[in-house]
Amino acid sequence: MTEHFKLLIPGATPAGNINVTAPYDGAQIATIETGDANAAEIALEKAQQLFSNKQNWLTAEQRITILEKTADIMQSRFEELAVEAAREGGKPLTDSKVEVTRAIDGIKNCVEVIRSEHGEEIPMGKNAASMNRLAFTTHEPIGVVVAVSAFNHPLNLAVHQIGPAVAAGCPVIIKPAEDTPLSCFRLIQILHEAGLPEAWCQGIVTTNHEAAEKLVSDNRVAFFSFIGSARVGWMLRSKLANGTRCGLEHGGVAPVIVSHDADMDDTVALLAKAGFYHAGQVCVSVQRIYADKKIARQLAEKIAETGKQMKIGDPTLPDTEIGPLIRHAETDRVDEWVKDAIDKGAELLSGGERISDSCYPATVLFNPGEEAIISQNEIFGPVVCVYEYEDIDDAITRANSLDVAFQAAVFSKNIDTCMHAFKQLDASAIMVNDHTAFRVDWMPFAGLKHSGHGVGGIPHTFKDMQIEKMMVIRSPAL
Repeated sequence: MTEHFKLLIPGATPAGNINVTAPYDGAQIATIETGDANAAEIALEKAQQLFSNKQNWLTAEQRITILEKTADIMQSRFEELAVEAAREGGKPLTDSKVEVTRAIDGIKNCVEVIRSEHGEEIPMGKNAASMNRLAFTTHEPIGVVVAVSAFNHPLNLAVHQIGPAVAAGCPVIIKPAEDTPLSCFRLIQILHEAGLPEAWCQGIVTTNHEAAEKLVSDNRVAFFSFIGSARVGWMLRSKLANGTRCGLEHGGVAPVIVSHDADMDDTVALLAKAGFYHAGQVCVSVQRIYADKKIARQLAEKIAETGKQMKIGDPTLPDTEIGPLIRHAETDRVDEWVKDAIDKGAELLSGGERISDSCYPATVLFNPGEEAIISQNEIFGPVVCVYEYEDIDDAITRANSLDVAFQAAVFSKNIDTCMHAFKQLDASAIMVNDHTAFRVDWMPFAGLKHSGHGVGGIPHTFKDMQIEKMMVIRSPAL
């Protein structure tokens, strides 16, 4: 019997149910109640009532206790959380276990940012106007947070949106991706179990776009957190009420520059993992590799051979390395883009033919044309493109040519080559001799251009969800 998940808005009547199915084989995993515009209104009103009465605010001590207990409960249910994430999202179990480890560490990071939070003294007594004064800052929660999350890391992304809100003392309402709502709802249930009052964290899968837009655009929302496609993110940002702050995290194409002197074996292992990990459904997956012509074909063939050895299939099995794409339509789209690239001159070195309705093999394309769809857009599938270059500045120009910029990488044993690429590449982070998908959850994580707005990462989101409040004391004794 499948599990049933309740709408996590106290007092709201569910509008209906949806089935949550495994992307790998379509098996039904659970049912979950949905909420309409009325449910969204109830959630917003409850959250605003909590925030507007400062007597209701949770103390730092209470927030620390709740988050510590949340981490303990998550650790005690580690295997169940990993299997659930793998089933609903399709990320292989071995990688889903890494996600759960990161999620638990993220909750602990939320405790750390509370403990390290502090204001600062603002200089006074420096001129006649500021004499006999003392000034310092403190921090307060910004207000009601609304979060919209993505499917590809269903537990850890929820931690990145809910955790900082709880740590900052903000009531939070989250709408997870309809494909993968279970891990998010499980996290909310664990927070409640750990002592967080229900209305401080509410969860809703909306019935339609209108209900979701109402939730996001309401003037009671102080901060909007979005992780997902650029098309939806920028559209929702345009709907925000005046004064609502936001953070948007979209995708990119993660360009990589590989010099002729790079360590071949090390480079291949890292780029293959980061290109095919979670079937390429990561916003900083390796997609476009610009390699020196002296080693480009060898690099491409080795990545192709590595991909051929990866086991594809059921994500809940311990030896699966590449799972399904989230929807069958995505498998179709990836296949269309690969065939378009081949039609426009790309050489197919591996993959290129779907395995099933849900699975696509690790695919390597050599020298796709710049006019190919895949050369101009984020593939979000298990496809790596390798392009030759003779001049590194030409490669960097091509790497910078699109309207997205997130993380990038350069592989070389020459420090000058690395520093040149670091300075010239358009990206918020450049990895040197490491893949573009590297991330720890406390580091800044920011999309530039169309790739996002603001800076992610738990400490940075925590800061965004607060206001800095200054006190100025005037006293003749000063």
